Amino acid sequence: MNQQIKIVLFDTEESYRNLLPLSYTRPVAEFRVGINRIVDKWRHFVDAVYSYYPPEYLQEKFPIGIGGEEALFIAGNLLPDASMAGAVMSLGRGEALRDSEGLWAFRGTLREFEEFQPGQGREYDCSARRIKYVFDIFRLNPAAIVEDYGRMVRGRKSQTPGAGTVVLGPDRLPDGLPSLFIEEGAVVECAVINVKEGPVYIGRDAVVMEGSCLRGPLAVCDNAKIRMGARIYGGSTFGPFCKVGGEVDNAVFFGYSNKAHDGYLGNAVIGEWCNIGAGTNSSNLKNDYSRIRIWNYASQSFMRTDLQFCGLIMGDHSKAGINCMFNTASVVGVGVNFHGCGYPRTFIPSFSTGSPEGGFTNVSIETFMTVAGRVMQRRGIVLDDVDRRIFESIYNSALCFKK
Repeated sequence: MNQQIKIVLFDTEESYRNLLPLSYTRPVAEFRVGINRIVDKWRHFVDAVYSYYPPEYLQEKFPIGIGGEEALFIAGNLLPDASMAGAVMSLGRGEALRDSEGLWAFRGTLREFEEFQPGQGREYDCSARRIKYVFDIFRLNPAAIVEDYGRMVRGRKSQTPGAGTVVLGPDRLPDGLPSLFIEEGAVVECAVINVKEGPVYIGRDAVVMEGSCLRGPLAVCDNAKIRMGARIYGGSTFGPFCKVGGEVDNAVFFGYSNKAHDGYLGNAVIGEWCNIGAGTNSSNLKNDYSRIRIWNYASQSFMRTDLQFCGLIMGDHSKAGINCMFNTASVVGVGVNFHGCGYPRTFIPSFSTGSPEGGFTNVSIETFMTVAGRVMQRRGIVLDDVDRRIFESIYNSALCFKK
């Protein structure tokens, strides 16, 4: 009997730092892009035992999971396709694949991987499918939804939408798949769903309330709720247990986060356990229509992008009060509590609390833990000792990023 192959999804120092604050709390392969996480996409293509190789402080929760045996090491920031999976599986012991961004696949032991010399390996360009920066998540999300949808619903039967729901567009996509797929237990009533520009996926036990207007490509994941009268544009993903209302366009919510009320959010990425208060708005376009600069942790400066549209990037356990305003391309770290009137600067460091009028101060780790535990307990999830140690590590490192 052949032993099942082991795959280790690794993060480099470069990818980790360029994807902060979202990578503070999870390996990059745990990012949700499209309908599901990057690791889930690899599982579709390759049946294997999966683990991670993140920064050391995350390894207690996300262990490497191998000893001295041979494994496949794959860059965790890659969105796989069938061709990439085939190339990886063709590798022999000691062989590697690289592209313009560097090494992305290697077969061998952990020690051999750690000693592998940069620049070695044969060329295989998959740079266009890398999540290099935080804004790549929403930028690549519409296409990722379509790809995931095709893999997830093929050969399956959708539930029927509830009374009063209007579906605009064809019943079938060009490849023959249904344009709307509703998982078992989901409730969709009196909604308007437009599938002309892409499919709409409604996850298990999700709820789409009456008066909602949805446009594809769109993913409403398991147990998520779209509130009454919401206006949801294409390219958006709402992870498990999210609550979403108001106007949202091309935004990705990883999970367990809420924007339950009116207010605009576009071209955005929201981590887990976040809350955006009623009436809060986030700009995604500069008044002069110029290209956008965004805070980059790796360079500790604002980097140039080729984007004209970029909204809010928010790390885990951060919150905005009612009627708050975020300027274009705002980056909010982990454990931030923002409130008050006016625009804050476009980078708010982790573990800060305050307002534009009164300024910001540090949140103590004890206060953060108390609030985070309280928030998670509402979902029946415990902030355990492993998570506490992770946040202590982030706290100690994040303070040196404050400007």
